[in-house]
Amino acid sequence: MADFGYFLSCEEHTPAQLVDQARMAEQAGFDALWISDHYHPWNDRQGQSPFVWSVIGALSQAVSLPVETAVTCPLIRTHPAVIAQAAATSAVQLGGRFRLGVGTGEALNEHIVGTGWPEAHVRLDMLEEALQIIRRLLTGEQTSHRGRHYTVENARLYTVPDEPVPIDVSAFGPQAAETAARIGDGLITMTPDAALVERFRRGGGGTKPVYGGLKVCWGADRPEAVRAAHRLWANEQLPGELPQILPTPSHFEQASELVTEDQVASAVTCGDDPDAHVEALTAFVDAGFDTVYVNQIGQDQQGFFDFYRTKILPQLRN
Repeated sequence: MADFGYFLSCEEHTPAQLVDQARMAEQAGFDALWISDHYHPWNDRQGQSPFVWSVIGALSQAVSLPVETAVTCPLIRTHPAVIAQAAATSAVQLGGRFRLGVGTGEALNEHIVGTGWPEAHVRLDMLEEALQIIRRLLTGEQTSHRGRHYTVENARLYTVPDEPVPIDVSAFGPQAAETAARIGDGLITMTPDAALVERFRRGGGGTKPVYGGLKVCWGADRPEAVRAAHRLWANEQLPGELPQILPTPSHFEQASELVTEDQVASAVTCGDDPDAHVEALTAFVDAGFDTVYVNQIGQDQQGFFDFYRTKILPQLRN
């Protein structure tokens, strides 16, 4: 049976709000937490973007749920040796309840240090090298590395967990899924794509866990929920590689003008119909996912958690 987690959105909420939501998620019966790792929100209306590692430290003291970044880009903005230290400390604080989710990122967050935005195949190569560095450092052994993309000199982590930190790799296409199967401890993706899961498993993923996530907008007034989803997250409906290459929130706002409310209404579960919410999450389970994370769009978090505690999670588990 699949597990169900809550996806904390750093793009919409302050650190204190995220910690409160984590507590509500645990009280509502969710099994685990995802948390996004961004430098910018996707648009100014979302309005937040706290430093994820500080929030994870607070979460470690507030809840007993497992936590995973969804996802961290250890390529450009932050050197993999620094990500290794952050992941090690998080795992220690959480008593082994931490997984590091990684991906090749977006220009939105990574170009800020002025080193340019590599092509997708280069980023995949960088990710593979970065994970080699991170895994070596997580052993606590002194590490030096001179590779195609990164240099590490005499680095050693002194605060490390007793067990290795699992590292799950985000993938949205076939090549990335095969890379995730080869270098990751699990797969992360955001659509209930059974073919992608099968490609991951056949490409070497075997029985490694598969994690998926989706956004919903619960509310008693469905048209208003659709409007909220469109106002805050129209960017999720942008096609292809566009979300990886646009550099600023204002560019996403411009591109999102092409996304209609009808498109959002057909793609995002909105309103308070329990069957619609159950169907959206069950699609991931039917596609072979082990854990499904759901995020509530907007500020009515308590209403969402009450709804899922009483109407959705019991159905999913039956």
